[in-house]
Amino acid sequence: MKRLHNYNIEENSNWDVIIIGGGATGLGTALDAASRGLKTLLVEQSDFAKGTSSRSTKLVHGGVRYLAQGDIGLVKHALRERGLLAQNAAHLVHKEKFIIPCYDWFSIAKYLTGLTLYDWLAGKFSFGASKYLSKKETLNLMPGIKEKGLKGAISYYDGKFDDARLAINIAQTAVELGATLINYMKVVNLIKKENEVVGVETEDTLTKAKFKLNAKVVINATGVFVDEILQMNNPTAKKMVRPSQGVHVVLKKEFLNSESALMIPKTADGRVLFAVPWHEHLLVGTTDTPLDEHSLEPRALKEETDFILNTAGAYFKRKPIEKDILSVFSGLRPLAAPTDANSNSTKEISRDHKLIISAKGLITITGGKWTTYRRMAEETIDLAITHSGFTPKVCATKNLKIHGSVLANDNNYLNIYGSDRQYIEDLAKKHPELAQKLHPDFPYTEAEVLWSIRNEMAETVEDILSRRLRVLFIDATAAIEMSPKVASILATELGANKEWEENQIEIFNKLAFGYIYHTEKPRQKEALAS
Repeated sequence: MKRLHNYNIEENSNWDVIIIGGGATGLGTALDAASRGLKTLLVEQSDFAKGTSSRSTKLVHGGVRYLAQGDIGLVKHALRERGLLAQNAAHLVHKEKFIIPCYDWFSIAKYLTGLTLYDWLAGKFSFGASKYLSKKETLNLMPGIKEKGLKGAISYYDGKFDDARLAINIAQTAVELGATLINYMKVVNLIKKENEVVGVETEDTLTKAKFKLNAKVVINATGVFVDEILQMNNPTAKKMVRPSQGVHVVLKKEFLNSESALMIPKTADGRVLFAVPWHEHLLVGTTDTPLDEHSLEPRALKEETDFILNTAGAYFKRKPIEKDILSVFSGLRPLAAPTDANSNSTKEISRDHKLIISAKGLITITGGKWTTYRRMAEETIDLAITHSGFTPKVCATKNLKIHGSVLANDNNYLNIYGSDRQYIEDLAKKHPELAQKLHPDFPYTEAEVLWSIRNEMAETVEDILSRRLRVLFIDATAAIEMSPKVASILATELGANKEWEENQIEIFNKLAFGYIYHTEKPRQKEALAS
């Protein structure tokens, strides 16, 4: 297979920093490194944000759950980062009102007290004050909520965003600052000199080209795959990560019929559940299931989707059922492995990040969450500077605008492109045929596909429909229906033949089938253990 986007790297080229992993942490680290003048290369085995970083609950938040656990420091730092993200990616990070419905008066007092503390911890980065809502006010704001027994609600503010879109814009910003970023470039081995890591061996998964690349420091930011890189350095290395699966289902927005998000503060297993308006649909999740396996395409367990539907159904006026699911997707959190190898609890596994020197020349960063990606990157490059003797330079990302960051003055869906919106509109005006919709139920146009191919490093149908336009995560059936048109535009740009085009459609449709909920198909957890 050919590439749409050629890169300019040479065999045995020398870099200050090579980052493995193109998720939130890796991309943030590349941006930080480039902003400090380091010669930076990032390689990602698939597409940017292919894994966990495109599969979040779409929240930019301090973590109300962590507040309840007493982790005040983690919450305070995350709230500060939430504020910085809203400033630096104004086109993607937005304030969202969350509603906690209360069916007893004690809950009202408890949540109002806790969320008032949450507001106070945000300080100057506060998104707005929490307050009590009467039953009538609650039902006006969220008509789809269960009315029986409702005493009122607590409203509070947090952030909402599009994770994969932010990842692409961070990648673009890093490139603008001089970094080289390459998707579909897999690290197959580490280059070592005695006990020091001095580079990586890579293979382009599209063209099969191989490279040996030298670095003063290699940063392992591969999420749930960190142990595979660590074992390239030391085959007997103990596992650092235990994957925890988070599943989301997408429903029609009419289930809540609200612009506000629902927060269910306590579920049957003691966790929280969110129902968030997202791209004119309703995203509901998540779960927290410990797994012993990991992959780029994790699949939901039936008990996870059952849990989400049953929990949401206890709060929704109209209970969602399996046939209402438009798309179901799973992400794997890279949690620090528990000391007890037999432990199945994820409640006690650290959500905070870990940063270690795995060997001379090899730094590993894992854990954390999207909201704190910038701070994690800052700490990682601070350590790289100290470890590798680079000239110290102060971090510049606190006030660094992400590519596209502008505040919109209307509600056009193209605002998700920020300052690039005008170029997409100009493209459609210049070539009116590109203004055609990809699907009658969605606003996305051919101009957006062409834009993402030419300017956002998309290489495949999946890249476009999954992470540039997000359709696969919203309505998997509609994504399948769009795939022939997207493949045709890709093939034209690439100069590829009909066979390549049909192969792209087949590959994508097979993938997308896994996002459609099939009552006979979901795996049982017991089956995984057999």
